[in-house]
Amino acid sequence: MTVSEIETNPAGFAAWDALHAMLVAAYAPMSGVIDPPSSMATMTLDDLINKATQEDMFIARQDGILVGCLFGQAMGEAYEVGKLAVDQAYRGQGHARALIEAAATHARAQGHGTLQLYARVELTGNQQAYLRMGFTQAQTFTHPGFDRPTALIFRRAL
Repeated sequence: MTVSEIETNPAGFAAWDALHAMLVAAYAPMSGVIDPPSSMATMTLDDLINKATQEDMFIARQDGILVGCLFGQAMGEAYEVGKLAVDQAYRGQGHARALIEAAATHARAQGHGTLQLYARVELTGNQQAYLRMGFTQAQTFTHPGFDRPTALIFRRAL
């Protein structure tokens, strides 16, 4: 396992194009698999930059190379994370776990007792990864306009 260099809300971050491209590539395989489609299908570069002004941004690097990211924000008593992505070439090396742990540390320091995330019902591999990271399935979520659960909500006590 490779140890990631994690930065939280890095000052002067300028690799927006690379971050956007990595996110788009990471979420592309979900196209046609999940319903409704991921918000990444329409997220522009400007949308991403705006997201980073409203949420905490965690960046993973390996030897200075951008390899992953995660966004997080307080949602009531929980700290909710999303847009977790690791570049395909760097998967399976512990970067996602390092990002989750950085978010957990950050959330704990802010006084949150729970880390929360959503996983689409179709993405069973992601669900298994979250279970291995200490999350438990807490409930289901149904996107507006659907008559069935479209996501599972996972939580982890901090």
